[in-house]
Amino acid sequence: MTNSLKVNSKTANPPDLITIGLVVLTAFLIGLNYTVMKSALDHTSPLALAALRATVGAPFLLLVAFARGERLPNTRQQWLAVWWISLSITTVSSAFLVLAIERLSPGLAAMLSATMPLFTAIIAVALLAERPGLRGYSGLLIGLLGAVFLAIPALGAGNTALGILFSLISGISWALGAVLNKRLPAALEISPLMLVTCQILISACCLHAIVPFVGGWSDTDFSLGLLIPLLYAGIPSLAITFVLFATVLRRAPAIQGAAVAYLTPFFGVLFGWILVGDRFSVLELCGGLLVIGGVAVLSTDSR
Repeated sequence: MTNSLKVNSKTANPPDLITIGLVVLTAFLIGLNYTVMKSALDHTSPLALAALRATVGAPFLLLVAFARGERLPNTRQQWLAVWWISLSITTVSSAFLVLAIERLSPGLAAMLSATMPLFTAIIAVALLAERPGLRGYSGLLIGLLGAVFLAIPALGAGNTALGILFSLISGISWALGAVLNKRLPAALEISPLMLVTCQILISACCLHAIVPFVGGWSDTDFSLGLLIPLLYAGIPSLAITFVLFATVLRRAPAIQGAAVAYLTPFFGVLFGWILVGDRFSVLELCGGLLVIGGVAVLSTDSR
């Protein structure tokens, strides 16, 4: 019996096909978002877009949650956990992401999101004592190398150092939110759907409070050119992907859950090719294969 328990402890919670499928689907939806939000920014300012997408996503999730019979958090500890996760992953990270996309090409913005697993690994080691094995570290390095290959063709005109800084801040904030999902016990008492619903509700209130002081609404044109991208940015890209991401974090360690960011550049470049006519170079193709390989290696790390 003792030996059996030892074996089971070493192989507990291995990554499964459902978890890997959720990672791929999340990256797919986020990858398209870079091109969509770049289009939406022709009709509004960055922080206004961040506020509007949260305003679209929150009521959608609230209706779904209530239709499923779920209840709002009912303790102070649960609301505090929601607040801290919301501040990091759906308020600060989302706001700086849109600010970055305004100043970068979609391909480079998507590539920079691939730094998030590295930040997650550092924070997870400090706060969760998660220690990747050799495969885990190898997967991180392979994925990062692939993301660099994907980004090299995007390192041209139109990209700014401020945009890169904003993107890195977004990645660090997202990584902190991913770890807080695992670190705060009260967050684990709330279903992923209700957790994300409350996160986005809080984010919508915070962002709407900020917009009048930073940019305002004067540049916002509520035409179809904004409304159509906004529906995608608010529901599939924000509401649905964050529920998927929260679900992944319940099924896998934070570092493996963060692997979604390594697939994002691949889909970002892919949708740029399909929708905008960007071509794949040999370098980008190699980068895409490395990204997929990095995620595969990381996902098989039993530690």
